[in-house]
Amino acid sequence: MRIGLFGGSFNPIHFGHLRAAEEVREVLTLDRVYFIPAGVPPHKSSDRLAPPDHRLRMAQLATKGNRHFMVSDVEIRRGGRSFTVDTVRNFHETMREHPEFVLLLGMDQFVELETWKECDELARSCNIAVHTRGQASGENGARPSLAALNRFGYVKRDKQYVHPSGHTLSLVVTTFLPISATMIRAELARRRSVRYLLPADVEDYIVQHGLYLS
Repeated sequence: MRIGLFGGSFNPIHFGHLRAAEEVREVLTLDRVYFIPAGVPPHKSSDRLAPPDHRLRMAQLATKGNRHFMVSDVEIRRGGRSFTVDTVRNFHETMREHPEFVLLLGMDQFVELETWKECDELARSCNIAVHTRGQASGENGARPSLAALNRFGYVKRDKQYVHPSGHTLSLVVTTFLPISATMIRAELARRRSVRYLLPADVEDYIVQHGLYLS
């Protein structure tokens, strides 16, 4: 079994997140993808960060109906700052099937990976799939820098890179959707429509609870 782990603040979750996860799942034949809302993201400002329970619920609403998508509250239950290496360890320790794990990262996250807590352990403990955006514009997507690859010891083999541990780094070009959570929050603060930027159930939830309105 192959399991994708997709962490983020999801503040709020939107179609860009969902489409990237779906395309990575399909290309890498993942059986499931877990969306994992961060409790306290260590690399982002807490300004305008919706409470964890709201972001968790929005992720649940956004992923319902897709049997391959699940939502985990592991980082929210753990409390404090959310470090990915701790989350990967938790999945290794608690999943009985002992699946193969694939960590989903954006290129911007991979470039900063060496600043993450116990980044070397993270590279040793799971596969990594870096989703890059460029399909819609006909681009081939960005490529990780040679310095980043050398930093973690990845070596190019066929269409992927291999870590000394045997885990892989795959680059998956996904459809470019010019949507961001920052843009959505700005539109909401201006009392403008965010319809078709995120699932309707998520929009309804935001309106119902008055999120991001100031």
